[in-house]
Formats: sequence, structure tokens, C-alpha cells
Amino acid sequence: MIPLVWSAAFSRALKRKTRRNPQLRGTVEQTLRHLATDPFHPSLESHKLKGDLAGVWACSAGYDLRILFEFVQNIESGQQEILLLTFGSHDEVY
Repeated sequence: MIPLVWSAAFSRALKRKTRRNPQLRGTVEQTLRHLATDPFHPSLESHKLKGDLAGVWACSAGYDLRILFEFVQNIESGQQEILLLTFGSHDEVY
């Protein structure tokens, strides 16, 4: 499993979305489990972004929901981690 690191922006976005729509929490939790286990699981539709977001990856967390993330190296342990950058609808995150 790859450790997930939540950025402040990701936490705020997730809190805002689940406050409006509490049933999303289960879907997001399942998506995060898949992401930690296998970031390229077919259900995630993970893909690398281009342009202004070059170097960032996106995965699907439902019909119109996306999670943006980066693969980063933990300085202390040297272990690869996934930094969760933001969460929202397609239009909000791109």
C-alpha cells in the first residue's frame, strides 16, 4: 500500500463536498482505498495531466468527481507517497 498524504486544500474540498452531499463519503473512501492499493486500478481511470497541470495525475471518484494527486518521495523514509491535492467536480479541479 502506498501512503496517502492529505493536503489542506484536499481536506477542505472534501469537507465542503461531503457537507453538501454526505453519501459521497463512502464513494470517496472506496476510491482512496483503491488509490492506496493500486493507483492504476481500472475503475480509477488514472491519467497524467498536461498543460498547466503537467506532472499532476487525476483519477475518477464517481461520475463527475475527480481527485488530483502527485507521486512524491518522503524525504525522511525515502518511501513513495501519494499527495492528494484537491477534490471536486471536473470543472472545479481543471
